[in-house]
Amino acid sequence: MSRRAETYAVEVLERTPLSDHLVRLVVGGPGLAGFASTGIPDEWVGLVVPGQFQSRYYTVRALQPDRLVLDVVVHDTGLVTEWAAGDVAGETVTITEPKGSFDVPTDAAWLMLVGDLTAMPAIARVTESVDLPTYVWAEVPDPLPDYLTERDGLDVTWLDAPGDGESRLAEVVEGIDWPEGDGYFWMAGESAQMRAIRKHLMRERRMPATAYDVMGYWRSARRRPRAVDPGPIYRAGKAAGKSDEEIWADYDQAREATDG
Repeated sequence: MSRRAETYAVEVLERTPLSDHLVRLVVGGPGLAGFASTGIPDEWVGLVVPGQFQSRYYTVRALQPDRLVLDVVVHDTGLVTEWAAGDVAGETVTITEPKGSFDVPTDAAWLMLVGDLTAMPAIARVTESVDLPTYVWAEVPDPLPDYLTERDGLDVTWLDAPGDGESRLAEVVEGIDWPEGDGYFWMAGESAQMRAIRKHLMRERRMPATAYDVMGYWRSARRRPRAVDPGPIYRAGKAAGKSDEEIWADYDQAREATDG
């Protein structure tokens, strides 16, 4: 029998723009009591913001005893991004207990990290946590010169994100000059790019599954039907006195209509 994930009602203590597309949220307060890190460098929590009933997952950029830092990518539409674009300091949000996925083999001689802007919080935390020669390829729409903490053995290549919004990381990885010896490859970003990279690692590089972790964080709008924003459905349902089950049914019906 599965255990229900713990949740924590926390306050947004600070909101700081880091670039045109990246906002830092510091959350904490008494509601964070009992929150325990997994200790894994790539660690994430579910985030539910006011007016929504679905969670979206965000990397824990940094963690202190009474607060944690979430760096949120902001764009035109989305469950969290429209909310995070406003003055949200002082509001209450819900986060879930953390989960993590990052397992460098003990005999790894190097670490390679590749990702777009959505992967930057994880890349930043990993580079601060793992003491190995580390190579980073970062595809970002805005300059982030101070986002990664400099250290010995860290080699960073900044890539301009394409103006059409379509990631080119698969092409980048196919052209990488790989270090000698065995290492660990970690990559996160647009799902179609991740699938292409996973095939490349398996078929061309012939890397064992224990030597890499490739995760799709988001999907290009060109590769999926238009999403249905549950926010208006949730608010309208609550105003009408509907139960959560009835609101979910309304949401599913709207999704089916859009997909059809």
